[in-house]
Amino acid sequence: MIPSRYSPVREGPGGKLTVELAGDHPGVTDPDYRARRDELAALAASWKPGDPVPAPQYSDEEHSVWAEVSAALEQLHERHACDAYLQGKSELGLPRERVPQLTEVSELLQPHSGFRYLPVAGLAPLRDFYASFGKSVFWSTQYLRHPSVPLYTPEPDIIHEVIGHANQLAAPGYAALYRMVGEAVERTHDEHALRFLSHVFWYTMEFGVVYERDGGTKRLKAYGAGILSSVGETEFVGSGEGVEVRPVDFLAMGNGVYDITHFQPVLYAWSSHAEMEDRFAGFLESFDDSTPGSLLRAAS
Repeated sequence: MIPSRYSPVREGPGGKLTVELAGDHPGVTDPDYRARRDELAALAASWKPGDPVPAPQYSDEEHSVWAEVSAALEQLHERHACDAYLQGKSELGLPRERVPQLTEVSELLQPHSGFRYLPVAGLAPLRDFYASFGKSVFWSTQYLRHPSVPLYTPEPDIIHEVIGHANQLAAPGYAALYRMVGEAVERTHDEHALRFLSHVFWYTMEFGVVYERDGGTKRLKAYGAGILSSVGETEFVGSGEGVEVRPVDFLAMGNGVYDITHFQPVLYAWSSHAEMEDRFAGFLESFDDSTPGSLLRAAS
């Protein structure tokens, strides 16, 4: 079962899969959207390793949602995304007018970082999702947000998974960090330590920011996939209003509490990419079950 905050996928009589949408989900009262979500979940769930990745036939409406979000993000990325993300985005060259198939995303990615995309019906189990990075695999949903609110989604859809994460993964430096996350998970057996690591990932690869030179001034730029796949989140971070930016603190990040249904009010910023490459890589290289306790003792 997928955790409820991410629209759980449940198996009913005869093996039929149903995606349960929350009462405030934009598509909860739309029978066509709900049927489509169930269809795509079943398509992903039927996939087996070694089989071709399912290639759903996206509708004109679904392509339109992708195109609208891509266009809205274009100028925002130019202003608020960090250089490494923009370079990865330029080299990857995702289509802007249509939803790409996951096989196409893999074919675009592999020359740059070796990563490939595989389908998942809903939110992948925490350990499976992060461990897959060590094998250069990213598990992705294939559905799109409800067309009534194309600039908003209460859950990770293919726009988040691909525009957010694939553009990151096209930059070799970020791809290496993903692999190190996967290797750290293989060394981690305690569930508390796994959750700690997942929270650090949230505040870095999902909602990370870094200071970069922009002209003669150092400005806060985003690299996190959760920020840069969201029009509202990118605008929110770019405005600087209501955002508390703190120095990177692995203990605070690992123990942080966040609400995915609201813009993130607390962000952790690297002073430079050099600091990120040094400190974050060092943290991941040594991470194991003992790390959360060691950080706590060091802070006492």
